[in-house]
Amino acid sequence: MTETGNVWREHGLTEEEYGKIRALMGREPNYLELSLFGVMWSEHCSYKNSKAQLRKFPVTGPQVVQGPGENAGVVRLDESIKLCAAFKMESHNHPSAIEPYQGAATGVGGIIRDIFAMGARPVASLDSLRFGELRFGEAGAQRVKSLFGGVVAGVGGYGNCIGIPTVGGETVFHPSYRGNPLVNAMCVGLVDEDKIFKGQASGTGNVVMVVGARTGRDGIKGASFASEELSDSDPDKRPNVQVGDPFMEKLLLEASLEVLEKGLVVGLQDLGAAGLTSSGAEMAGRAGNGLYIDLDRIPMRESGMEPWEIMLSESQERMLMVVEPPKTGAVRAVFEKWDLAAAEIGEVTSDGLFTIRKGADVLASVPAEFLTGMAPVNVRPYAEPAYFQALQKADFSALENYGKDRGGWTGLLKKLLASPNIASKRWVYEQYDSTVGTNTVVRPGSDAAVLRLPGTRKGMALSVDCNSRYVYLNPRRGGAIAVAEAARNVAASGAKPLAITNCLNFGNPEKPEVYWQFVQATDGMAEACGAFSTPVTGGNVSFYNEYDGRAIYPTPTIGMVGVLDDAEDRVTSAFKAEGDLVVLVGETLEELGASEAHFLLTGRDEGEVPVLDFEREKRLHSFLAEAAKRRLLASAHDCSEGGLSVALAESAIQGNLGAALDWTDGVSPAAALFGESQSRAVVSVSPDKWEETKALLEKHGLPCTPLGRTEGIKKNFGEKKFSVRLGGELLIECALDELARLWNGAIEEALK
Repeated sequence: MTETGNVWREHGLTEEEYGKIRALMGREPNYLELSLFGVMWSEHCSYKNSKAQLRKFPVTGPQVVQGPGENAGVVRLDESIKLCAAFKMESHNHPSAIEPYQGAATGVGGIIRDIFAMGARPVASLDSLRFGELRFGEAGAQRVKSLFGGVVAGVGGYGNCIGIPTVGGETVFHPSYRGNPLVNAMCVGLVDEDKIFKGQASGTGNVVMVVGARTGRDGIKGASFASEELSDSDPDKRPNVQVGDPFMEKLLLEASLEVLEKGLVVGLQDLGAAGLTSSGAEMAGRAGNGLYIDLDRIPMRESGMEPWEIMLSESQERMLMVVEPPKTGAVRAVFEKWDLAAAEIGEVTSDGLFTIRKGADVLASVPAEFLTGMAPVNVRPYAEPAYFQALQKADFSALENYGKDRGGWTGLLKKLLASPNIASKRWVYEQYDSTVGTNTVVRPGSDAAVLRLPGTRKGMALSVDCNSRYVYLNPRRGGAIAVAEAARNVAASGAKPLAITNCLNFGNPEKPEVYWQFVQATDGMAEACGAFSTPVTGGNVSFYNEYDGRAIYPTPTIGMVGVLDDAEDRVTSAFKAEGDLVVLVGETLEELGASEAHFLLTGRDEGEVPVLDFEREKRLHSFLAEAAKRRLLASAHDCSEGGLSVALAESAIQGNLGAALDWTDGVSPAAALFGESQSRAVVSVSPDKWEETKALLEKHGLPCTPLGRTEGIKKNFGEKKFSVRLGGELLIECALDELARLWNGAIEEALK
């Protein structure tokens, strides 16, 4: 085998892939060309192990302006003025495991660039963060706390400095993420429909320009690294993590939007994973053209970089532009005004070749289509894991018997509220600026964030969600529930769910059990998106999330966008007034499987995942949106992790109102209080609006159970009380202040 052939493995390629490259090229690729194939055919860039499954997703609908395939998806929010939302979610898991602050910060920066590359002004960010437990032994807990603190600081540091509010998200702690945390970042921007830009290298003879920061050695081979398992046994495989500069990104954002507004640009692309290689090849491939890049013209901040290093560098705050020759001077003038570099580094060609030059010397020349469209599409062998059937059955006696002792159910509710997964994430989101820009009208802490849409009365609701325990125990149903809960969160705010983006975080797809999880989960997601008419507009797949051979729980994170006709119709999860009726919408079944309460007591994830009825779930969404529009609801809160008792306690704590609750629903106390039956929401209603609300529930065919009323300070006790009776039997009673103290302070306490 030739010298080049001996290094194919160094570029993350298989022997079969190397053979395919030789056949396509009709010759031996040189080292630089092999480097290009290595990153472009990596899972991170080519989706070679996921593309076949992603084709199942519904991607069109009347609301969809741009589906998958561009820098971000776009949906229409307001037909009258053609106002659209561009949105996408991506992962920065492996970099954050190495350097949590910069890994998270550059994840935020990268997804922001994807949004303004579409011509949209970013208006909101969200995140989904997952770590090991905060309490599992001193040495291990210290590493988790370090990762947790660094990631949160990185998200906040970048978003706060660039001036884009971080308005929502989720933070989850579980043993499966001990060695491989997940850092998923979502960004949303607003753009007029006739001002959407695409990442295409159109027009033979047009100039290719790189703008923004200068190129250095940070992040080289980051795309390939993201397509490998993490391990302590081979630290040399870890690249330098990208270093972000949010102040430069702010300048880049404003300069890019200015040249777009002035009509100076034909195509625009973020330089993210695989840097100049992926951006250049993708822009050429989308347009069916070629282009060349001259390495001597690229602004550098380091000397002595090899050609392959320059092409694979993932230095941040850079964009690639295609500009008509007469307009290059105007583009340079704009970027000089913003104190940024702008250099002409190449040209669009008609030959279809992605060519790398150094002056007059051609260093590499590969058909762009080979890099972007000819990567293998693998359908991996898959098999149901042995654990799947074994974990369907579970012993729930620990949970069922917990309340037999006096105060048992009260004690369990306190334990749940004080557990980091259920507790308030105030410690996280108070490090984020959630109101910069002045359009945030529902801040973090409710079911969904809501932003006012400038120039209209409308609002936009945003949510991020996934219960990975459900997906592990039943990937198909868990994938569907992830979509359902994200939609339910948006609906609870009063919005109509429109569309999703996603970040599909899984282990090594070459393992049949992991690929089975992926196939099943995407099946469930596709079914749910079809049932709720919420198409997939784009997203990201992150495989190889393993640490020393142990995979994370499958985590298909869903980012949902919804719209309110009037932002003033928004609803939050907090109880509002003393004497309001508290009502459960939906039905509680005898379901304890996969529950947070069972895991808290036993440390075991097991049992059947709650059933999901698509039709009932959709009716719930419609009811919540219509009830909000008619201003019938004082509050609405979905029932999810922890069950009904947790949902009720959270609404009481957030509203600083007690509650006296007493109902009968025919299931065991454990299921009534802590079961996680789907398609349920807790609403509070002013008594004078109850009859109209009840009629609306009947119209939508939804069962409901009056639970009781909100209360202020009880004269007998001199404090606000939270009490729950089932059929008159007192099961939970506690001072609201005590519950609030546990819920609000749990994460700070765990970090001590």
